[in-house]
Amino acid sequence: MTLRLRSSSWKSNLLKILRHNHGFGSASHAARHLRQKPPHEPTLRVSQNPISRFCNTMSEKLSSIGEHEDANTQVHANITSSPVMDFPGGKVAFTPEIQFISESSKERVPCYRVLDDNGQLITNSQFVQVSEEVAVKIYSNMVTLQIMDNIFYEAQRQGRLSFYATAIGEEAINIASAAALSPEDVIFPQYREPGVLLWRGFTLQEFANQCFGNKSDYGKGRQMPVHYGSNKLNYFTVSATIATQIPNAVGAAYSLKMDRKDACAVTYFGDGGTSEGDFHAAMNFAAVMEAPVLFICRNNGWAISTPTSDQFRSDGIVVKGRAYGIRSIRVDGNDALAMYSAVHSAREMAIKEHRPILIEALTYRVGHHSTSDDSTRYRSADEIEWWNKARNPLSRFRTWIESNGWWSDEEESDLRSRVKKEMLEALRVAEKTEKPNLKDMFSDVYDVPPSNLREQERLVRQTIKSHPQDYPSDVPL
Repeated sequence: MTLRLRSSSWKSNLLKILRHNHGFGSASHAARHLRQKPPHEPTLRVSQNPISRFCNTMSEKLSSIGEHEDANTQVHANITSSPVMDFPGGKVAFTPEIQFISESSKERVPCYRVLDDNGQLITNSQFVQVSEEVAVKIYSNMVTLQIMDNIFYEAQRQGRLSFYATAIGEEAINIASAAALSPEDVIFPQYREPGVLLWRGFTLQEFANQCFGNKSDYGKGRQMPVHYGSNKLNYFTVSATIATQIPNAVGAAYSLKMDRKDACAVTYFGDGGTSEGDFHAAMNFAAVMEAPVLFICRNNGWAISTPTSDQFRSDGIVVKGRAYGIRSIRVDGNDALAMYSAVHSAREMAIKEHRPILIEALTYRVGHHSTSDDSTRYRSADEIEWWNKARNPLSRFRTWIESNGWWSDEEESDLRSRVKKEMLEALRVAEKTEKPNLKDMFSDVYDVPPSNLREQERLVRQTIKSHPQDYPSDVPL
């Protein structure tokens, strides 16, 4: 009997025969039976008609068919039930459930602190050890910053300055973070970080010169008060526009990385700055380029008069880091020891591992946003007073250094008396120093001033000459 096997029809006919003669439901069923039949089991006996002989002689072929079907079935099962998918960025797990990521965690991200509200070390707290010399300098600088703020604020209220913004309540963030950095680290500040400059050696006289905009001011009077800058101290000049310094810091950090410098860039900003697009662009840029930059956010609860509840629904700022693939930590910004330890550790990671770090420092702006603001219009005086007493960063750190025998009431009195005297003298000198020349308004941008700029200078001089009573007489022409 001659048989011609056809790929489609012969399988169908064979299956009918197997069902009728042997009770098999499929070719794979028959193949498995033939493969798995125990050795001692009698050989399957079939009638010796041509069809039966065909069935017996085709057992080997049938077995191979079954193996092929089983293999195809297994491959299909592997594809459909695979638990992960290779995708750019890593493997992604599958789930048969509709699962939306929750808008927030059940518990808020904890806040790292070392000292409790009374200035006592918390049991089993982890922190970077500081020497007596560094600890005393941190405290002395915080006191100096506080006194400087108070005197400049009063000077503005007396009409001697056009504007001022204090860092009262946020001294620990300023000074302790600066103490944990290296002088080679490049600073991109907002306008509430004068303590970083103070730590690096900016004198009270230099602060006063800038605020009065005299000829000794490095900005030549072209900036508002408190918009400090120092090339020598690696402190970029403050920009009044919110958050523009953040992407600049990432670019500088990437440059430091390319030059293989043992340094990082550090940028400071408030919670309001995170509502700007610059913040988000900078975070993504830093993560992708693996730039050694520290993002230090002073979350003091208010963007001028706008509370954080009107700015975002996330758990503060710290959770935003993970969305961009950035390691992050939340710190008690009124705990100088915690701030020092967090920034010290973050700097080490940023440089050694070539990565950005986000630090959210929880604090409170005890002073008004600036001299143009009255914060009692949008928050209670009792709230301000409570933070100033119960969570005061200076008193907490003073308690700790006193408990170590590093500070005394006599040293406190001497420090405050000396700083106040130096500050008042700096104020007197800066106020009497001559203003920058009018020509400085048009210099330092172009090597050769263009015609339109020269024309502007000509018109200004002509207007002053025509209306001298409307312009300050102490500006040299």
